[in-house]
Amino acid sequence: MQILGRSDRVDFPKLGLENIHAKIDTGAYTCSLHCSSAQVVNGKLEFVLLDEEHPEFTGMKFTFKKFTQREVKNSFGEAEMRFIIKTTIKIFDRRIRAEFSLSDREKLRFPVLLGRKILRNRFLIDVTQKDLYFQSKNSPL
Repeated sequence: MQILGRSDRVDFPKLGLENIHAKIDTGAYTCSLHCSSAQVVNGKLEFVLLDEEHPEFTGMKFTFKKFTQREVKNSFGEAEMRFIIKTTIKIFDRRIRAEFSLSDREKLRFPVLLGRKILRNRFLIDVTQKDLYFQSKNSPL
């Protein structure tokens, strides 16, 4: 099994995003992705990821035909309605199709949160480490 630290930088190939900071959170069940605005237009979900202050912000609008909406408890235990999308995340040599709730993480340090559902049976977590995937991408062979 591959080892991940307490945080890393991950890629979203289908969204054109690379090296996005992610918090590895074994206390969370699902994954979350920072979204500054989201709305349903003509039955399709339209949203912008990250926000203008984020270094990887592109302002690009994404449109998903397939999405759901579900009540999710935030880190304070409060229930919120969130849009849920499925997309591919790349960590090391793995491409994993996973569900991500879209939430406002502007005040939080990491725009991506990876929970137990995506980590289970794929990665071991070593909280004394960080950026293991990012370092492996940038190290000479």
